[in-house]
Amino acid sequence: MKNYTLIGGKLGHSLSPQIHDRLFALRGREASYDLTELTEEELAQDIGRLRELDGFNVTIPHKLAVMDLMDELDETAGLYGAVNCVANKDGRLIGYNTDCDGFLQSAEEMGARLSGNVLLVGCGGVGRMIAIASALRGASLTVQILESDRPIADTVVGEIRKLAPGAEVRLVTAETEHGEHYDLLVNATPVGMFPKTEACPVSDGLIERSDAVFDVIYNPLETQLIKKARALGKPAENGMAMLVWQAVTAHRLWDGDVYSTAEVRGVIDEVSKLI
Repeated sequence: MKNYTLIGGKLGHSLSPQIHDRLFALRGREASYDLTELTEEELAQDIGRLRELDGFNVTIPHKLAVMDLMDELDETAGLYGAVNCVANKDGRLIGYNTDCDGFLQSAEEMGARLSGNVLLVGCGGVGRMIAIASALRGASLTVQILESDRPIADTVVGEIRKLAPGAEVRLVTAETEHGEHYDLLVNATPVGMFPKTEACPVSDGLIERSDAVFDVIYNPLETQLIKKARALGKPAENGMAMLVWQAVTAHRLWDGDVYSTAEVRGVIDEVSKLI
């Protein structure tokens, strides 16, 4: 039996075991997947035990620190500056980043046009990776930020300029600064997350001017943003799809397993019922 885990800080509400168990079952694999809470001090001390596993996932706050403990970093880890998936290949730990695979696959499945006008609300954490991934896909990217986040946003723009010198990217701090149509609207902020579920990160008018909507939040499954977009008949997806699709990439890296869209959608639907 193969053994895997998720390492992070507080993991009590993680759905990773349920997601990975379903993916293993679809391929008839006997494998265990559990949760391992570690402090930052314990991370380096436990790397020996982690080497005994066949692979593991990484979440907050260890996505950066774990990079220094890898034997090799995949280009995705270097591109996004973080590791969330580790594969043990003949005793060597190889670090990857599959978070953006989750976003890109989710966007593709909903038919969103990533090479068009994309509005990203927020650019910290996962928002930073979505910004980079969108720019590399040829998006004309507008990032709406709070003025207090401008230093972080300027850093992200600088990273994008280095990776894609011709990329179109601009920063705005209010909806009044941009009134055009968007092919895709992405919320990468916690606005609308449980328990403050009545909040919406953008105006109704902005939702109306967007062809498709993606919200990184998955609790609740239907944020106000998602509800309003669907009420207008627009394709809208939540963060559960991203969470499952990045796990699918992990299984390909660990065991070479691939899954059909129908199988992945089935896992998304099953795990969504646990929220």
